[in-house]
Amino acid sequence: MTNHIRTVLFDLDGTLADTAPDLAHALNTLLVEQGKKALPYETIRPEVSHGATALIKLGFGVGPGDAGFDRLRERFLALYSADLCLHTKPFSGIEPLLKSLQQQGINWGIVTNKPAFLTDPLVAGLNLSPVPACVVSGDTVANRKPHPEPMLLACTQAGSQPHECLYVGDAERDIIAGRHAGMKTLVALFGYISKDETPQNWGADGMIRTPHEILDWLK
Repeated sequence: MTNHIRTVLFDLDGTLADTAPDLAHALNTLLVEQGKKALPYETIRPEVSHGATALIKLGFGVGPGDAGFDRLRERFLALYSADLCLHTKPFSGIEPLLKSLQQQGINWGIVTNKPAFLTDPLVAGLNLSPVPACVVSGDTVANRKPHPEPMLLACTQAGSQPHECLYVGDAERDIIAGRHAGMKTLVALFGYISKDETPQNWGADGMIRTPHEILDWLK
């Protein structure tokens, strides 16, 4: 079933890189600035895959359209971008995985909803080898995941057809986007999945507990 995979694509936050420590630090810095108490890391981690909007909602209880939301989000992004790669690292096993894929003639890339002004310096800071064949950010195209548009652009840039691609992510939108683009999909259970989510119901082709299991799955 899977021996024709030519490209493995990854979500960034919670799949390729453990970005939660730096995002949690930015949120807690903002909370303290605003006279509120910092939140436990364990509370913040499951929300990280859902982006800045979800983190502001978690910390302040406000969302888009609410008073003060835009100002808080802007300040949060400024704090985060100042210390983007302080504690962020690839998940354990990602670096040897990428080298193994290269040895098998499989390239790799990133499809994230993170905006490019954060994605590009973060990917540069991770200094992964081999380098990605494509990096598609949340504002690279008109539609973000769960829309398939960014997935299809990634295929084109990586030189593969959708059915030759595997997408690995830790959020339901990742699996929806990959499926709608015509790719195989895997849930990264090591990512930022909260206790009340049910990844077994997302319709993925499989679920993995470590990056290395991608190689087992490809066999």
